[in-house]
Amino acid sequence: MKQSNYNLDRLTRPGDLVVSLDDDSLLCTACGHRCKLRDGQRGICKVRFNSGGVLQVPFNYAAGIQNDPIEKKPFFHAYPGSMAMSFGMLGCDFHCSYCQNWFTSQSLRDESATTSYKEVYPEEICRLALENGAKTVVSTYNEPLITSEWAVAVFREAKQQGLATAYVSNGNGTPEVLEYLRPWLDFYKVDLKSFNPKNYRRLGGQLEDVLETIQRVYDIGFWLEIVTLLIPDYNDSDEELAEMAGFISEVSKDIPWHVTAFHPDYKMQDRGRTPVKALLKARDIGQKAGLKFIYSGNLPGRVGDTESTFCPKCNELLIKRQGFTVLSNRMKAGHCPKCEASIPGQWA
Repeated sequence: MKQSNYNLDRLTRPGDLVVSLDDDSLLCTACGHRCKLRDGQRGICKVRFNSGGVLQVPFNYAAGIQNDPIEKKPFFHAYPGSMAMSFGMLGCDFHCSYCQNWFTSQSLRDESATTSYKEVYPEEICRLALENGAKTVVSTYNEPLITSEWAVAVFREAKQQGLATAYVSNGNGTPEVLEYLRPWLDFYKVDLKSFNPKNYRRLGGQLEDVLETIQRVYDIGFWLEIVTLLIPDYNDSDEELAEMAGFISEVSKDIPWHVTAFHPDYKMQDRGRTPVKALLKARDIGQKAGLKFIYSGNLPGRVGDTESTFCPKCNELLIKRQGFTVLSNRMKAGHCPKCEASIPGQWA
C-alpha cells in the first residue's frame, strides 16, 4: 500500500456508525462486514480506522465529481432525462476482479489505482449541481456505504437546496446504516452480482447480507433499482438468472432490473464481452418471473426496444431510450397516457 494514501487520514472526522467495545475497541456498522477494530486497526475498506478509541471516517474530499445523465447510474424510473451530479471517494469493502470502477474503488489495495483527490465541501458539490442543472446528487464511483457520514453531510445540504439524493451501491449494508440514511436518501441502486454464495465470498461479501439489504431498502421506501452485470460463464446460467429474477419478484414485481453487458476489465481478462442474445435471454427469464420492467444495458442500439419503458398493463411505449439518452417521454404525471395506469417510480 502506498504510504501517500495515509495522507487521506487528515481528511477524516469521528464517525457515527460505530459501537464502542471494551479496551478502546470499536464495532463499525457501516457495512455488512461489521469490522471489530482495535486501536490503530483499519477496516476491510481501508478508509475507516480506530484512532485511540475513536472511529475516524472519510470526510471533505472527492476523488471524482461529474455531471452524468441519471440513466447512467442507472436509474430509469427516477427523473428520466435529467442530470445527476455524481461524486465519489476512494475505497471499497469488496474486491471484485472485474470491477469497472477499480481505479477509485481499489485505490487503497492496488498499487496501479489512483490516489488522486481534492478537498471539497458539501456546499460546493450542491452548488455545482445547481449550476449545471442537475436534479439529483449521487454518491457513486466507490462504495458509498463506507463513506456514509460524508454522503449524509452532502445530502443534508442537497435537501436544503431542493435536490434529490441517490446511492449507487453493492448493497452490502446493515440495518444501522440504512436507518442512518433514511431521512436523507431518495434513490438506491443495488448491484446484485450473483446468486451464488461462493461467488460472493470471492468478492469479499456474503450473498445473504445483500439480499437482506435489498429487502430493507424496499421496505424503507427508497426508490430501488437493481443491476446485474451479466458475465459469461460466471453468473449467466438460466438457473442462476431465474433465482435472481425470482428473488427480485418476491420483493416486488415493480422493481426495475437492469441486466447489463460485461466487457473485459481489471483482473478479469479471460473471457469475452456479453453477447446480445444473453441479455435478451435474461430479459425473457425476468418476464417469466413476473418482473414488469427489465432493461438491457451497455449495448446501446443493439438490443431492440429493451432499453425503453413500456406500460405493463397495455404495452404502450412510455419512454424511448438509446443508451443513456431519452429520445421521447410520453408519461403524464406518472401515468400511461393511453390506459392511465400508474407507473411506479419517481417522475415529478
